[in-house]
Amino acid sequence: MDAPSAAGPTSPDRPSATFTRRKPSKMAASPELSNGASSSTRSRQEPQRNNPYYPSPTETILLAAYPVLLLFGTLFSLLNPSVRSSPYDFISQSHVQDSGAVPSYFARKDNIFNVLFVKRAWLWITVSFFVFVLTHPGYKTTARKLRATVRWGLVTLWWIFVTQWFFGPAIVDRGFRVTGGKCAVAQAKVNEQVKADSVPGPVGADVDVAGFKEFVTAAACKAAGGRWTGGHDISGHVFLLVLGSAFLVQEVGWVVARDYWRRNVKDERTVVMHDGAVKSAETDLAADKRWDDYSPEMDEAREVREVRDVGAGLWNALGHGGKVALGVVGLSAWMLLMTAIYFHTWFEKLTGLLVALMGLYFTYIVPRFVPALREIVGLPGL
Repeated sequence: MDAPSAAGPTSPDRPSATFTRRKPSKMAASPELSNGASSSTRSRQEPQRNNPYYPSPTETILLAAYPVLLLFGTLFSLLNPSVRSSPYDFISQSHVQDSGAVPSYFARKDNIFNVLFVKRAWLWITVSFFVFVLTHPGYKTTARKLRATVRWGLVTLWWIFVTQWFFGPAIVDRGFRVTGGKCAVAQAKVNEQVKADSVPGPVGADVDVAGFKEFVTAAACKAAGGRWTGGHDISGHVFLLVLGSAFLVQEVGWVVARDYWRRNVKDERTVVMHDGAVKSAETDLAADKRWDDYSPEMDEAREVREVRDVGAGLWNALGHGGKVALGVVGLSAWMLLMTAIYFHTWFEKLTGLLVALMGLYFTYIVPRFVPALREIVGLPGL
């Protein structure tokens, strides 16, 4: 008698105890499922990039410090009893400069920080910038130094246009006159001349002789013993301190950040390539190299080794030039706060901030989405 099967006899009424693995279907997936899967795969593989038309998250946080300082200073001037009780002269955009009425040493226009630093701020900014560029290993190549110099030239040109000269009077002076401002003493002298020469015209009224008001500037008005009256005066102090300090933060910050944190932190800036694709700024760095086997690790191995010694901290990574620039930025922030508390109206300070941001946007943001301009001015740290 044959031994029964180990699996037992099969019956038409009972299913078999043995199972076979079903082969996967070779049917093609539907287009909808296929597209969905590929899209989800791409979304997992490609991290969301920042918009190249706007400042990066870190830049946004740093730039936000400026309106915060101005807002804090304005509120302080409104709430502090000594500041609130001190007479304010809207023509000179400051508190009355009497020693017994001025609310603070920093409210005096002749305080040493205003005279030696703010009045010569662009000299301090320029010197600290070039000390950093010429001494920091992050600017080792000549190409980086030249592009950094071009960016300094753009920011300096904007400073000249706004405060010194713009095909005649500076933008600040033009804006003041467009909004109804004039030089009081100079206008009085014109009226006196009208009376003396019997030139037809109302004596004692505002008279424009040979385009006199068109070519008068704040410096010429002050030299003649006059005072600006009427009109809107953009805060030159706010403009200068914001433009200069933010310029140094951009130039020093990105270089030090890339060299010190490069192994752990990716560059969050994005750029528009020639074909319209949005890539990381590091991708543009790789594309700019002149050899085919370039990889970012080559720069990492070389630059990080040169800039950062084992055990060295961020303070050492700044270098001597970075420390000088940091001091200039810190003093600029302090004097910006003093300006916010003791000088100018809130609207004058706001327009000074906006005009400074315009120059910064063109120098540091526009090249990110205009490849042709980026090839000329570059990006800090790249």
